[in-house]
Amino acid sequence: MKKIILSLLVPLGVSLGVSGLACAKGNAEAGKAKATTCTACHGATGISAVPNYPNIAGQGERYLIKQIKEIKSGVRSVPEMAPFVAKLSDQDIEDISAFYASQTAAKSVADPEKVALGEKLFRFGDEKKAIPACSSCHSPTGQGNFMAGFPHISGQHPAYTEKQLKEFREGIRVNDGDSKTMRMIAEKLSNKEVEALASYISGLQ
Repeated sequence: MKKIILSLLVPLGVSLGVSGLACAKGNAEAGKAKATTCTACHGATGISAVPNYPNIAGQGERYLIKQIKEIKSGVRSVPEMAPFVAKLSDQDIEDISAFYASQTAAKSVADPEKVALGEKLFRFGDEKKAIPACSSCHSPTGQGNFMAGFPHISGQHPAYTEKQLKEFREGIRVNDGDSKTMRMIAEKLSNKEVEALASYISGLQ
């Protein structure tokens, strides 16, 4: 199992860790003013009231910058965001990202019926299916690894997490780097496992 995790972490570290994103230099105070168009979907502090839109409060600054830039360039397809990011400058993106990164992350409650399977996959993976533990990249508490660009996923809406895993699985979302780590993992997950993981992740603190 250790070999599986290492074989996935090494290329992922290369694709995200040396992605050309310099140390973020965003101004959170400036970002607060620039984020007014984001609040309708993501809430005033990055906690969305709509399950289909992600909570981004407390998310890693580097990860947010990468996602916004890739949505703007078309590398990641999020049609509902395209009009809002089209005119953002690099400084705007860094400032907005700094603002949301400075906010307190969301807290949620997991579905108790799905917790056991979700916890098993998240903490230990599935050796038979060559699925590494999610915690190896996203940390045991789902806080992610900001320096490596691995996202904070705890407290996320289950519906949003399910959607992302299924889009990685179906090849709709492809911005996980040349290593295709998320796609390789997601394609081995059943719908039941996806739902269990999403539920467990939503309750992580």
